[in-house]
Amino acid sequence: MRLDEVTITKAIAERYFDKLMNNLELDVAIVGGGPSGLVAGYFLAKAGHRVALYERKLSVGGGMWGGGMLFNEIVVQEDAKRLLDELDVRALPYKEAGYYTADSVEAVSTITSKAVKAGLVVFNCISVEDIVAKDDRISGLVINWTAVSMANLHVDPLSIRSRYVIDATGHDTEVVAMVAKKAPGRLLTPSKNIEGEKFMNPEEAERLTLENTKEVFPGLYVAGMACNATFGGPRMGPIFGGMLLSGEKVACMILKRLSE
Repeated sequence: MRLDEVTITKAIAERYFDKLMNNLELDVAIVGGGPSGLVAGYFLAKAGHRVALYERKLSVGGGMWGGGMLFNEIVVQEDAKRLLDELDVRALPYKEAGYYTADSVEAVSTITSKAVKAGLVVFNCISVEDIVAKDDRISGLVINWTAVSMANLHVDPLSIRSRYVIDATGHDTEVVAMVAKKAPGRLLTPSKNIEGEKFMNPEEAERLTLENTKEVFPGLYVAGMACNATFGGPRMGPIFGGMLLSGEKVACMILKRLSE
């Protein structure tokens, strides 16, 4: 068999544009490919909904890749261990009861694989530069290549439609920040704007990550560290149970809405 360079190019271009065209109208769009976004995508896609995830970097996984200070191990607490079991990530009990460790590379790669095989479509190297809103409700996203924004090129973006959007962009709260800028005083937070994250406190942060996983603007939910950055909770460091549980919770909340 002779390999033809043009055929290779055609195969990549045609298959990519098939994927793009098939995901212009979604049930849920997830912004940010960290652990909470991937877990949310897994449960939503597993339930049979059309879900796409947009990650501005080349790789998904967020801060989970690096474990703690590039020691590529992560910690999860007892409550979240069942999610690693469901996602086929091996977790070892630590000598202190209630703590489990997992290899961060195995965790990211396995969760990503499970989510994609469940039906989640991942678009990497794509940034969300604006939102589409109709009748005071988010109804889609405005997307562009990350390279375009990095090079500061004047290139118009494209848009996708989605019934619900999840901001899983972590500390930056990228989608929530757009809403706060263009619709000030409209967020469903105590101050009606972004509260900002507080000092590290793992115990409080893990609890509040779950508590703060909710709708922050009509059609827009927050998951993972974006929850505490939006609603004013502390950061938690390299423990990832709250991130996983937040992804599951936001998926369940949206699944309920989609079924109504």
